[in-house]
Amino acid sequence: MRLTSSRTRAALLAVASLTLVAAVLPPPQPLGIGDPLFPQLGNPGYDVRSYDLSFTYKNNRTPLDAVTVIDARTTAALERVNLDFTHGTVLSAEVNGRPAPFASAGEDLVLTPERSLAAGEPLHITIHHTSDPRGGDGGWVTTADGLAMANQADVAHWVFPCNDHPSDKAFFTFRITAPNGTTAVANGLPVVSAERSAAATTWTYRTVHPMATELAQVSLGASSVIHREGPHGMELRDVVPTADRARLEPWLKKTPAQMEWMEKRVGRYPFETYGVLIAHASTGFELETQTLSLFERGIFTQPGYPEWYVDSIMVHELAHQWFGDSVSPRTWSDLWLNEGHATWYEALYADGLGTYSLERRMREAYQRSDQWRAAGGPPAAPKAAAPGEKIGLFRPVVYDGAALILYALRQEIGAAAFEDLERRWVAEHRDEVVGTEDFVRLASQVAGRDLAAFLRPWLYGKTTPPMPGHPEWSTPKST
Repeated sequence: MRLTSSRTRAALLAVASLTLVAAVLPPPQPLGIGDPLFPQLGNPGYDVRSYDLSFTYKNNRTPLDAVTVIDARTTAALERVNLDFTHGTVLSAEVNGRPAPFASAGEDLVLTPERSLAAGEPLHITIHHTSDPRGGDGGWVTTADGLAMANQADVAHWVFPCNDHPSDKAFFTFRITAPNGTTAVANGLPVVSAERSAAATTWTYRTVHPMATELAQVSLGASSVIHREGPHGMELRDVVPTADRARLEPWLKKTPAQMEWMEKRVGRYPFETYGVLIAHASTGFELETQTLSLFERGIFTQPGYPEWYVDSIMVHELAHQWFGDSVSPRTWSDLWLNEGHATWYEALYADGLGTYSLERRMREAYQRSDQWRAAGGPPAAPKAAAPGEKIGLFRPVVYDGAALILYALRQEIGAAAFEDLERRWVAEHRDEVVGTEDFVRLASQVAGRDLAAFLRPWLYGKTTPPMPGHPEWSTPKST
């Protein structure tokens, strides 16, 4: 008879248990939380509390070495843990400090813990993987001198393993190592001073408020970080190509006044810092990544864009910090709450510049609204994007078509009540996840009457309702 130590016996029992579990579990399957527009996005059974992301960057053509650490808590009993992740190579995985077998299923990374997890348990996951900037349709964006992130709507999981849905917000820490001469910046604030060695520098940033995965931002390049003071002493920081610093300064210095303009209308800025990230890349869009909005260099440097237009686009992305970032959508069908509000303040700002009146823009939107609804669905129930067209969800109906709802609501309840609603919306739901029904409920409270019957056709109707106060407005179908 050969005796074994208690530690050896425990290890053998664990292997046997894992073998038994693997034998009886069905093959890994991709899961989702059933979002109407992205049914396979997100994963049930746990709530992420924080992400700790480490990236080691060499150049913008080589996969980054990466480690993703996730702290979460189970909300249901789990035999497996699904994460959204694709477009990278997984080297190893651990669940609660123990090695975990892993497999890919669709765009999910499926982990099998050593034992089944009960509801309410802490969940600590460590994934060693690569993060590939090549050949993607979003996620990492290759710039002339490095990389930036553009994860909206559903491609954060092309960069790191995550629960890739805005309904599961979490705190983020970023640890980024890059060759000396490359500047790395991420959401939030620096935690410690940059740590330099002979060949590389490591930067660490952390968010003070929870953030959706689609709003994560890491910028790497030959960049300058420009600091200035915003309202009530808030730190502002912009990240721009060093070669363009002087050329871009006339635009960058506009942010403090734009911030003051927004705060007068909706209240105190909701985050720890803000700034503009200007990337030398052609993306076709600007993006409200939290505390550091992403802009294409060309919008500021190419002729043909009027100054008032660029100003209003800057305000659009700034407004998103309240509407979409701090107050996040429960499902992607609630996107109108993000884009409609950002478009509203973009249009209101342009109106204040005396270049494009709000009423004219809303009248023109009203004339097109039925066409937009036919093409993209109603604002609060948009049609899904076509396969392979991830940004196809971002149609006019969720921009000006949704801003038109806000205009109609202001016409119905009056400007004073509407302004009160806007302030209460961002104050009462700061750092939260909300849906269309929450907005209707609060609007009704502010108005002192049930507005569901008034708002429902605006939100979900196939055709555009009559505009209060403007019986003369018409759509092509109704003339």
